[in-house]
Amino acid sequence: MLKLGEKVIIVDDRFEQNLPIGEYGYVIAYDRNADNVFEYVVRVPKAGRNFLVPGDDVEREEVLVKLEVDRIEREALIDYALLTRNEELFRHIMNGGEQEEPVEEAAEETQSPEDFVRQIRLKAWI
Repeated sequence: MLKLGEKVIIVDDRFEQNLPIGEYGYVIAYDRNADNVFEYVVRVPKAGRNFLVPGDDVEREEVLVKLEVDRIEREALIDYALLTRNEELFRHIMNGGEQEEPVEEAAEETQSPEDFVRQIRLKAWI
């Protein structure tokens, strides 16, 4: 839940109210009516008016700035990895920072027919 006076940016217009998408505003009130889908009253200074908006149509400014910084940082690292031909860094970035596990070819040991039958019977019994 957003706090009163918090700076938000309008990111969507789900109910087609002609909201100024991309503009910032301030939460000035909560709409506590249970019969209403709108959660907040947002004051948009550039438009000079108040809008009733659902919670999904607005996002805190800090969250959007953090996402943009992460995107720019990722793009810069990709450019650096390509420029220096650092394949390991490039794969690390493209995999989302997860360690790529080497594919090990499991050489399955052949089982004796008795062991195989024993496993089948055990599974059938369970």
